[in-house]
Amino acid sequence: MSTQPFGSVLTAMITPFDQAGQVDYQAAWDLARHLVSHGSDGLVVCGTTGESPTLTKDEKLAMFKTVVEAVGDRAIVIAGSGTYNTAESVETTRQAADLGCHGVMAVTPYYNKPPQEGLYQHFTAVADASDLPVLVYNIPGRTSRLIEVDTLARLSRHERIVATKDAVEDVEFTRRTLDAVSETFAVYSGQDSFTLPLMEIGAVGIVSVASHLVGDQIQEMTAAARDKDYDAARVIHDRLLPLFEALFVEPNPMPLKGALNEVWRPMGDPRLPLIPPRAETVAALLRALEAAQAA
Repeated sequence: MSTQPFGSVLTAMITPFDQAGQVDYQAAWDLARHLVSHGSDGLVVCGTTGESPTLTKDEKLAMFKTVVEAVGDRAIVIAGSGTYNTAESVETTRQAADLGCHGVMAVTPYYNKPPQEGLYQHFTAVADASDLPVLVYNIPGRTSRLIEVDTLARLSRHERIVATKDAVEDVEFTRRTLDAVSETFAVYSGQDSFTLPLMEIGAVGIVSVASHLVGDQIQEMTAAARDKDYDAARVIHDRLLPLFEALFVEPNPMPLKGALNEVWRPMGDPRLPLIPPRAETVAALLRALEAAQAA
């Protein structure tokens, strides 16, 4: 395994809303501290699990500030600064640095399917905007554009582009990525169900959704994998796999928010165009959670 620039377990943190649909910053503060106390080495704030496309620029900056103040001396805070708009991504990255964030995550520009050279220049511009390390988010199932291995290899040579969040869901693609990138460039799984398979071939950890609910167990699993005790890690993986799958029965973070509303404290409904999950989805997720915790 390469170095772990952001630790092993990063939580892709939700954005709590109040009953009026406004960001609940006190709930965000409390959630950040809870997550760091239960397995999270760091938090990714205002990523897509945090409903970033529906947040205003001011709301994102206020979320960055809130989470840094809540846990910035205890954990790594990574700002979801990337958007489709390169100029906006650059500006937000600079502001995240000013607010004390420890790194930024930049998602692949979506919808218009930029060519690989456009992707390279976009991520390079973000990395050149501040001194913060950059996590490149590769999720073609949502963006309709894959960051290809050759492009990742080029990006890995930039001193501040230190890792990728790999949600390609293709172990062979990840293997080729690991073979091509620089030795210090890290791969994080971007899908909970792929964490162990990717760590077995050289990934260093996970940017997790499920860690909202079972963060301590995910930390235990990744620690076992780092120690190459894959049998022990597999036991935990198999126990958690039904939960991982239940979290994505409907679009993320709909099921997660429904579950947190039931088992932790009110986190609010998602903002449109997302909607609250079906009751049967929440029920199935809670059954999976109960089974994972009982084992």
